[in-house]
Parts: sequence; C-alpha cells; structure tokens
Amino acid sequence: MKISLAKDQWEQLSVDVLAVFVAGTKKPQDNSVVQALDEVLEGALAHAIRAESFKGETGSSLSMVANAQVKFNRVLLVGMGTGEVTRKRCLEFAVLAARAATDCASIGVAVPDMDEAGLEGVATGLMLGAYRYTRYLTGDRVPKQSLGKASVVVLGGAKPTKGLRDAVARGQAIGESANVARDLVNMPPNDLNAPALAVECQQACRGNGIQCKVYDKKAIERLGMPLFLAVNRGSHEEPRLVHMTYKPTGKKKVPKVVFVGKGLTFDSGGLCLKPPGAMMDMKMDMAGAAVTLGVVLAAARIGVPVEVHAIIASTDNMTGPDAYRPGDVFPTRKGMTVEIVNTDAEGRLVLADALAYASELGPDYIIDHATLTGACMVALGRFRAGLFANDDELRAAYATAADNIGENVWPLPLDEELREDLRSQIADIKHTGSRFGGTITAALFLKEFIGEDIKWAHMDIAGPAFLESNHRTLSKGATGFGVMTAVEFLRSL
Repeated sequence: MKISLAKDQWEQLSVDVLAVFVAGTKKPQDNSVVQALDEVLEGALAHAIRAESFKGETGSSLSMVANAQVKFNRVLLVGMGTGEVTRKRCLEFAVLAARAATDCASIGVAVPDMDEAGLEGVATGLMLGAYRYTRYLTGDRVPKQSLGKASVVVLGGAKPTKGLRDAVARGQAIGESANVARDLVNMPPNDLNAPALAVECQQACRGNGIQCKVYDKKAIERLGMPLFLAVNRGSHEEPRLVHMTYKPTGKKKVPKVVFVGKGLTFDSGGLCLKPPGAMMDMKMDMAGAAVTLGVVLAAARIGVPVEVHAIIASTDNMTGPDAYRPGDVFPTRKGMTVEIVNTDAEGRLVLADALAYASELGPDYIIDHATLTGACMVALGRFRAGLFANDDELRAAYATAADNIGENVWPLPLDEELREDLRSQIADIKHTGSRFGGTITAALFLKEFIGEDIKWAHMDIAGPAFLESNHRTLSKGATGFGVMTAVEFLRSL
C-alpha cells in the first residue's frame, strides 16, 4: 500500500472511505470535523451517532454511507477514548480504520494535529491494519480488491513538510517489515521448511544493505552446534543457520545488537508427541525467527545508527527414525553437556547453540525472540509477552520501548532459586525443570549460554505471536509481535 500526506483538505479527498479520529466524549458532535461532516451530510451523521449511542470510546466505530455532496463514498468514525494523542493511540486508530476498509481500494484518514512520531504511528498502523494473507486463495475466494492507497490529512493546518513525509515513510517501512514477518509465519509448513526460510531471508536482505550468510547442515556441524543438530535428527529436511548483518554507513563506533530467533518451522513435539489440537498451529513456532528478520529489515530500511546482527536457527522437530530421545545427553557449542528430558522443549536447545554463537560476536546486547513456553501463556495470557533480562537497565529500556509502541510485555524474574530444578544427575544440566515456573526455568536454561558481561533479554512471545481473532492492534493469525518494540529499542540507543 502507498501512503502519502494529502495536500487537499478532507472535503476534497476522492477515496472509498474517510476515517476520522474521534476522541472519547459524551458528545462526538463537538468534534469540529464531525460537525462539518454532519453539515455536508445534512444531519444524517448526527442522527446515526444518536441512534447508535456512539460516544467515541476506544475501539468503537460508526460507519455510514456518504452522499453526493462529497467525493468519498463512506464515512467511518473511529473512537479513540480520552487522553493525550500519542503515537500508540494513532497507531491503533490507523489499524482499526484500515482493518474496517480492507475491502476498499483507498482510504483517507483525518487525524488531529500531531508531531512526526504520531504520523509515523499512523503509517505503521495503516500497514498493519490493511494486511491480508491471500497467497493460497483461488478463484472467487480471492478478494476483488485490496487497500492499496491511503491519504493522511492532518487537521489543524499542518502542511506536508519533508519531516512529516519522512515520518510517514519510516512508519510505512516498519509496518512493511512486520508484515514480512507475518507472511512467513502464516505460510504453511509444507512450503516453509528451514531451507525455504533461509531463501526467504536472502531475498528480503537483497537490495536493503543487509549481508546474509546461510550455513547448511555440514557447515553447522563444523561450527559445533550439537544441540541444534540433535533437534534436527528426526527431520527429513536439513537445518539452516542464517546470519544477517546490517552496518550503518559512515558510522565508526556504534552499539552492536544481536537478535536471535527460534526458527522451528513445524513442531510435532518429537517423540514426546503433541496432541492433535496442540499441533494444529505449530507452523507458527518459527515466529521468533520471522520477527528477527523483520527487525533487521526495518533497521536497515529506516537507517538506525546501530550495528544489527540477526541470527536464525531453523529446523523442524519431527519423529524420524533417528529422532533424539528423552534421556539422551548431548554436548553444546559452549562445552557443557545437556540431558534431554522432553523432546517437546526443543526450542531452548536450538537457541542455546545459537546464543553461544551470538555471544562470540562481541555484542553490547543480545535479544532473543521465541515462542518458547506454554507456561508463559498460562501466566500472562494470549496478548502479552514475557520479558526476561540479566540487566536491570536493559529490562527497563525494553519495557519502555514496548509501552511506547503499544506492544504488551511483562517483566518476569530470573529466579535463581529455580536453577536447582535444572540439576542433572548425569550431565551438567537438564534442559527442563518441573511444571512450576516453567517459563522461568526455560529462561534460566538460555541464560547459561550467554557470554559473560553481555547484556541479554529474552522475549517469550508464545502468546501474542499468533492469535485466533483480532485484538486491538493484533490481527488474527500471525501478528508480527516484537518487531516494533525491537526497532523502538534500537532507536533509543
């Protein structure tokens, strides 16, 4: 979709639908644009507001057909509640507006007078809200049209300056990058295995100033990643390790951040087989990898002054004749040995070797994203990610970044008292503990593979990565959760 700042006033927009940001109030008619619209629509809008008891609460909306006095076909009022007009409120408004107009070809959005950050949020929200995954639809099931054009009108007389246009372009780039991640997560596992995911990464990096190196199975063996390869043993498909690098031009000394993503393209549970219902959506177990690609892509496209590395460790977890078993013991890239307890806790094994590899790059920060534990969903629900960190300042900074952009996270403790649950009688460590505090013991296991003096954060995105229905700015299916927070954090550096 192409997003632009409109030179015309809202009255002159020739679009399918005009969406208006309406702050919460007992009388939406007090909104100057609503008043002007009602005058043009000869009182019909005020009548609809009264009939529908529309008060502009957050997430509420009112839609009606326009008349021949205007160039747009439909009016959409989107309630945004009370309070300051922030970037995340603008982003949510745009998501709701675009989502309501996905069957249209064009949309105009009338937003309050705002700064560059607000307009960036509007552009990102339009990209997220207009997203539809239609690759596998055929015949009459293919939508006849999709939202391809958006015109943003800033009320209050703001002119489309270069700064505002750049903000819109940045917002669009961030939204597009999150949608790349969503495309990959939505792709069925028969088409997206580990080699195919590596190819997708190569294609996304091409032309965006990102170096992309792919390691096949033999190269991974040479790198010394026994845990990663153990998970792959039951698979017919080879694993892949992808290392993407973005370095800003003209910058000599900048922070170095390494993102690591869990890339399980399908998780059957291995020999500890999942029940059928729990297996249905396991194509999404590579959402951490998809987010990792989305982050480096967005960082490069908007030109953050940070050196960004993105590491993806990808395989599927299957039940082939050589599949790894409970009770097996494997060495690791870091040197310690690990006793396998449950083959359905494979993500932390893949991440362990990848985190050890990432630590050797000498980063200032390591951030990993993974759909790691059902325990995190039990603790926090479907719409919030668990945030762990070995550094208080990093934890606070990442939580602030998430809050600024409207992605819900909750800091959880790295409770060292639970480390005892990972004690093994025959190896250096077990890879799972008891069922109590499962998301914490998973994070404690990952922490073992982080190099000394490296600041590290772990995002357990098992809940919000893939949803059964729309929720606020998160859409049904793949959500791209984590991309925006990571980019916000990079910019804060």
